[in-house]
Amino acid sequence: MKKYVCKLCSYVYDPAAGDPDNGVPPGTAFDKLPAAWVCPVCGAGKDEFEAEA
Repeated sequence: MKKYVCKLCSYVYDPAAGDPDNGVPPGTAFDKLPAAWVCPVCGAGKDEFEAEA
């Protein structure tokens, strides 16, 4: 699974780690994140993320 980077703050969403502090279990692909999920660092929406090269 690809990692995704926030274009605003450079936070990296790693599907292997998930975002357990915000209710996203490890193994959750970026495209399976809830629509309301936001960057845990800066609050940006999913549309502000891009796949890591």
